[in-house]
Amino acid sequence: MSKLCPSAQPGMDRAMVLGVVQQDGPRPVVEYLNARVPATPEILALAAPLKPTEVFRLAATCAEHKCPHFDGADCRLATRVAKMLPPVVDSLPPCTIRKECRWFAQEGAAACMRCPEITTISYDLSPQVREVSGLPVTEELVVG
Repeated sequence: MSKLCPSAQPGMDRAMVLGVVQQDGPRPVVEYLNARVPATPEILALAAPLKPTEVFRLAATCAEHKCPHFDGADCRLATRVAKMLPPVVDSLPPCTIRKECRWFAQEGAAACMRCPEITTISYDLSPQVREVSGLPVTEELVVG
C-alpha cells in the first residue's frame, strides 16, 4: 500500500484532514483529528476566507517522484524535520495515519515528536524554516 504524506496539498490522491492548525500561541500547532475526514471541497471551503492549508493540515498519498522532497527512496523533508527541528511534544501525538505515514516509516518517533509544529504553509521565513523546507522561498513557503 502507498505511504501517506502528512503535509499534503488539497487535490492530492486520498486527501484527508489530518488536523486543524491552532494559532493561539507563539507558533502554530496542529490539533489532530480523532477520525479520518476526507478533504472534500465542502470541508476545505470551511477555511474561507483563509486558504485551506492555513487552517487544515492535510494528509494524502505520497506523490513520490512528483514531489520535490522525494529523492527516489526517501522523503528529504521528513529527514530535515527529524534532524533539524527540536521536539515539540514529549510523547507520540494521536495520529490517524501513523501506520501508513511515510515520515513515521522513515524517521520513526523523531518525526512524530516534531509533527505538531509543522504547517503546510509557513509565513515564518527564518533561516531555520527555510533550511528545513529545502525549497526556494516565495511569498509564502509551501512545506509539503
